[in-house]
Amino acid sequence: MNLNNIENMFFIGIGGMGMSSLAEYFLNEEKHVGGYDRDISENTDRLQKLGIKILFNDSFDEINPKFINKHNTLIVYTPAIPSSNRLLTEFSNSNFICIKRAELLGLVVKRGKCIAVAGTHGKTTTTSILAHLLNSSNISTTSFVGGILEDYNSNFLYNGNKLFLVEADEYDKSFLNLSPEYACITSIDPDHLDIYTDFQGVENGFISFINNLEKNGFLIVQEDLQFNHPKYGFNPNSDYYIKNIRVKNSNYLFDIITPDLNYNDITFPIPGKHNLLNALAAFIISIKLGCEINLLKPALASFKGVKRRFTYHVRNENKIYIDDYAHHPEEINSVFQAIKEIYPDQDILVAFQPHLFSRTRDFADEFAESLSQFDAVLLLDIYPARETPIDGINSLWLLDKIDSPIKKLVCKSELSTEILSQDMKINITMGAGDIGEECIKIKNSLKHAS
Repeated sequence: MNLNNIENMFFIGIGGMGMSSLAEYFLNEEKHVGGYDRDISENTDRLQKLGIKILFNDSFDEINPKFINKHNTLIVYTPAIPSSNRLLTEFSNSNFICIKRAELLGLVVKRGKCIAVAGTHGKTTTTSILAHLLNSSNISTTSFVGGILEDYNSNFLYNGNKLFLVEADEYDKSFLNLSPEYACITSIDPDHLDIYTDFQGVENGFISFINNLEKNGFLIVQEDLQFNHPKYGFNPNSDYYIKNIRVKNSNYLFDIITPDLNYNDITFPIPGKHNLLNALAAFIISIKLGCEINLLKPALASFKGVKRRFTYHVRNENKIYIDDYAHHPEEINSVFQAIKEIYPDQDILVAFQPHLFSRTRDFADEFAESLSQFDAVLLLDIYPARETPIDGINSLWLLDKIDSPIKKLVCKSELSTEILSQDMKINITMGAGDIGEECIKIKNSLKHAS
């Protein structure tokens, strides 16, 4: 498909992270962009402020006439959109060109060179750090990120069509639409078993991703992964590794060892050893792309983080409130480790919203083990996203498996009140659904309490 022949782009599910950044890209490419989403969000608000008209009901009658010309209009959708969506059905039945978001992203990055960050966990933070480093180093890069960068209040940075940085999503095998020149794999754990069936299926998906690497392309993999490619981590046997970790003024201070040069006294402000690995991967690729160390060091030190990735909302002597996107047992473990590293002697309350019935079913025992590390667990109903309920799979069933001194099923509307009533110093919300919408309410209640 020749995107130059397309004049109009209509995104069904335009408020999603992947969709909103693509919509903004084509707005910068001077296409006529519109879209639909079920919900109003920060992403839809931002796009509307940029001049993109968005529908919030799926009535075909309200479509701008500019999008009715099937010869120069492209319809973009995601797997999250149900087949019953009236707009998608109408466009499909009218023989419009309809493609998935991942396919469109694959076409976009073919316009230049592609940097792809893949992994079951850590890819959003790693992509965000790398986007910040490249931008701070004046490397002309257009970045598509799966989260909101606190430094830019956006998930998209536009700077031409020579170099593209993308978060390579394994869901629905989306990342197989990419053929990167530079790539990273941060982790591989069982997930999305509705797509891959089992861990071997997940691993095979990543092997296919590796096989798509451009000839003479550069790939690094986290040191625990069994691939014959350069490794990064904490082990001195890895090709790239971190050593001499210390903490100074609440920041990490460490050295990076590479086959060519050593880089001493690197500062990074985001808590958690897993985030040090994310920073290391981003740093390595930046060096490979020609970034100068005198620009990289202050850029790493100034990185503000990603929204909903260990985001502090309250931080005073009496109360701490952190929000995180963690929605897989391994991610929950990483967050717990990071909190304990900072507050080793404090009890911790977690409010968790399970994401997807299938993921809750497939990892119920692992979720229970991860959540049982916390001193108090408040469990919300499962956020269904694209799924319909599965008989017998619910939050009460999961709660019964959790072994914590305090555990309770709560509804979202009562969450802030319940957190306040537990009266713990360290409080964290986690989940990939809509629990993040409660942050302001929780923040305000805890601030008033302190």
